[in-house]
Amino acid sequence: MAQGILDTLGLAAVLVLAAPIALFGFEHVVRGDLVMGGVYLGVAAGLILVEQYLTTPTDLPGMVAEKTVGAVVKTDDSTDED
Repeated sequence: MAQGILDTLGLAAVLVLAAPIALFGFEHVVRGDLVMGGVYLGVAAGLILVEQYLTTPTDLPGMVAEKTVGAVVKTDDSTDED
């Protein structure tokens, strides 16, 4: 999936939040507390998945513009030069 600069920065911000939670969960798993470790790892993974796949209200104008440009501008990739 191709990402723009704003999408990449958004992912980086979420990773900054999710990394300490994941490390904390990993520490719990290493200590033997599998349930709480799994919960923390799940929360960290959930943060990343929500950021990647959930459509937020701020994403809608970009999606509308992309579909509008795609409908207006038709590219013809095939060339028929016989």
